[in-house]
Amino acid sequence: MDFMKEYEKWLASPALSPEEHAELEAIRSDPKEIESRFYGPLEFGTAGLRGTMYTGLHNMNIHVIRWATQGFADVICAEGQAGKDRGVAICMDCRNHSMEFARAAAEVCAANGIHVRIFQALRPTPELSFAVREYHCQAGINVTASHNPKEYNGYKVYWEDGAQLPPRHADAIAKRLEELDIFNDIKTMPYDEAVSKGIIEVLGAETDEKFLSNVMAQVNDPETVAKVADSFKLVYTPFHGTGYQLIPEALHRLGIKHLICVPEQMVVDGNFPTVVSPNPENPEGFALAVELAKKEGADFILGSDPDADRVGIMVRTKDGSFQVISGNQTGVLLLDYLIGAMKRAGKLPEKAVALKTIVTTEMARKVAEVNGLACYDTFTGFKFLAEKKDKLENAGEGKVVFAYEESYGYMLGDYVRDKDAVTASLLLTEMAAWYAAQGLTLADALENLYKKYGYYAEKTHNLVMPGLDGLKDMANLMASLRQQPPAQISGVDVVVRKDYTDGSVVDCRTGEKSSMELSGSNVLRFELADGTTILVRPSGTEPKIKVYILTQGADADACAANVEKYSQWVKSLH
Repeated sequence: MDFMKEYEKWLASPALSPEEHAELEAIRSDPKEIESRFYGPLEFGTAGLRGTMYTGLHNMNIHVIRWATQGFADVICAEGQAGKDRGVAICMDCRNHSMEFARAAAEVCAANGIHVRIFQALRPTPELSFAVREYHCQAGINVTASHNPKEYNGYKVYWEDGAQLPPRHADAIAKRLEELDIFNDIKTMPYDEAVSKGIIEVLGAETDEKFLSNVMAQVNDPETVAKVADSFKLVYTPFHGTGYQLIPEALHRLGIKHLICVPEQMVVDGNFPTVVSPNPENPEGFALAVELAKKEGADFILGSDPDADRVGIMVRTKDGSFQVISGNQTGVLLLDYLIGAMKRAGKLPEKAVALKTIVTTEMARKVAEVNGLACYDTFTGFKFLAEKKDKLENAGEGKVVFAYEESYGYMLGDYVRDKDAVTASLLLTEMAAWYAAQGLTLADALENLYKKYGYYAEKTHNLVMPGLDGLKDMANLMASLRQQPPAQISGVDVVVRKDYTDGSVVDCRTGEKSSMELSGSNVLRFELADGTTILVRPSGTEPKIKVYILTQGADADACAANVEKYSQWVKSLH
């Protein structure tokens, strides 16, 4: 694509507002900036689109939203009149322009004859997944960039099962977008006209109530919560995002009396003024929550990301400081707790199953199998976890009670097919209360699990590679690891190499080749002689390569030493 030609095309378009026109004129003497905005469109994948909010083809703005929606609308219309009548549910997060983008998407769908159910205001991502299923919609759209910095926005698309789009539909949209002119091929209908004609329907409290009733049905042990309710205290922060209403409501319904919300972060704000990054994976974002918890004497902190699909926790330790519990550890705690709680409540199904992703701790498999559950791996992303859940359950091969990935995402129940911070917050709080009734914090509980199941440790390294050169650097690193795979990593032999692109497996000792069930994803796996696994994959949403160290050892110190040793090798890659 000729980026200067595309730049001039945008400048000449009457679709641009005066402000957008001025923004583009201001970069006329900066060819590097023009190239970064116009060298090509944002790539449409199974996670939809995500990018920085500027005027340009490679950015998130109202023109790109309309264009993407027209492509999606064509795929929905290909399902026939029934698909158009079933329609689309649309949701948005707290980010700047999210409501504007969501309404623009609704206007395009309406002009294409597709019935729209749009939330009246921001809502958690899992509620969008729920709405698609509850109202039997053909599809869903969510305007969100999850935990990315404030400059970003995104466009996630869902299919009729409430999961993010399967690859064949994403490919169909991507192909259609290549054929559509971003300005001339878009149909749109004024929002108010579409509402008055009944094509756009607004969702509100009644959908919240339906969603919450499903969430509350996941409670296992209200009696124990009631027992400690007078003394149990927790601090919650939504990081300025969509969890600010439904998560406190769910916790109150659970019977929590002392729920202390971080007041500054209960304010909905797409600029995220109190944090550098609104990501529960970053402990520094919890500074205000920790301060409040110390002041109020709370032992437990919950924080949901801006679109409330992920949740992170911190717990007080014996010395009064607060410890981060990683996503891997949180999932292990919750899985072990759920198995016990469901058994005690008589709710554990026959052939119960746990799901995790390939980059999630192997400790989860150990917990599942010791307790008689099957545990399956999927690729990273909840569409794969959702797909595996449906496949197993439809075939009668098992009932999934818990699915998770290490990046703070947890899926529970049958009413969503995406990660869900609302339900996870409810059950994490129930779990913390249950341990509190025994005089234990979650830090104590985690230590007990290590003693029971063995010591494990994990670390994720992000090798950030921004800009145009970054994409090439990422591709080059993956290519070099394939062409010249390491025989040793940090002095330890690699015994098995796996390439998830083609499903190939190589036994490094014998050279024997075989294949595995999973294939079709750009991920490399190195299994080492000491039981450590290292995985390398490019991020699907950000300009970085992610390297995962999954290790085990005789005790916590041995695990920490392994993490440090292998981290040195990871640093040598960048």
